[in-house]
Amino acid sequence: MRLDKYLKLARLIKRRTIAQEMIDLKAVRLNGRECKPSSEVREGDEIEIAYVNRVLKVKVLCADEAILKRPKAVSWEQLEEKPVKPDEKPF
Repeated sequence: MRLDKYLKLARLIKRRTIAQEMIDLKAVRLNGRECKPSSEVREGDEIEIAYVNRVLKVKVLCADEAILKRPKAVSWEQLEEKPVKPDEKPF
């Protein structure tokens, strides 16, 4: 599944267009590397997301679209969360 679509369906980012913009701004990394919105997400991958005041690192447990569309579907587990000041670069 595409990275931008996964971030939206997993409820990590509210809208797919915002996910695409964050990926283009290099605020999202897949397995420690910069990526594109069309990058393929698989089970076991690690995603790092730099929000305004924190960096969230998660492990993908499920990348199946049908399962992700269900309410209360568990598709990721949090590995790490660290606070970041808004004026510093997270990566």
